[in-house]
Amino acid sequence: MKPTQPIRVMLVDDHTMVRRGLATFLKVFDDLELAGEADSGEAAIELCGRILPDVILMDLMMPGMDGVVATRLIRQQFPTVQVVALTSFKEQDMVQNALQAGAIGYLLKDVSANELARAIRAAHMGRATLSPDAAQALVNAANQPPAPGQDLTERERVVLALMVEGLNNTQIAEKLVVSPSTIKTHVSHILSKLGVASRSEAVALALRSGLIT
Repeated sequence: MKPTQPIRVMLVDDHTMVRRGLATFLKVFDDLELAGEADSGEAAIELCGRILPDVILMDLMMPGMDGVVATRLIRQQFPTVQVVALTSFKEQDMVQNALQAGAIGYLLKDVSANELARAIRAAHMGRATLSPDAAQALVNAANQPPAPGQDLTERERVVLALMVEGLNNTQIAEKLVVSPSTIKTHVSHILSKLGVASRSEAVALALRSGLIT
C-alpha cells in the first residue's frame, strides 16, 4: 500500500550530474518526492536539520566530510531520518563502516530505478536493503578468522608491551612485582594465542598488527 504522503527524499552527492539523474528518477514515481540536495557531508547535515527528509540517498566518497561521517552525525542528531548509502564502492570496509554509522541500506550506483525505489520505500518503513555485493562483503567479513591477539587478557597485553621494550622475564617480573614463573606462564599463553614459536616472533607480530603501538 502506498503512503498517503510522498516519501521525501534528500540527495547527497558531490557530482551535479549524479544528483540531476537521481532527481529525474524521483519524478517517475508518484510516491517519491525530491526534498532537497546537498553536495557535501557538511551541507547534508545543515540541510537535513532544516528540511528533515524521510530518506537520504548518501554518496560515501566526497571531499571534506565523507558520507560515512555524515551518516553517523545525521543518525545521531536526526534519528527519524533513514540513510541509504548509494555508492560505486563495494569494498568490505566501506560496507561495514556505512552500516555501523547507521545506514539502513547499501546500494551500488548501477542499481535499477525500480530497485532503488523499492529500497527507499523499505528504508522509510525501517527495513534494510543491501546490494548483492554488499551482502557478500558482510558474509566474507563474518567468515574471516579473528585477528591474532584479540583474546589476550589485559595483563598479557602489559607483558607483551614490556616484551616489545626488550625486557626479559626477570625484568618484567621485577617491574610488575610478581614471580618470574608467573611471567613465564604469561609469555607461554601469549605465544600460544598469537600462534608463534618465539618471543621475537611475538614482538614482530605485535608491532606489525598494531597490538602494541
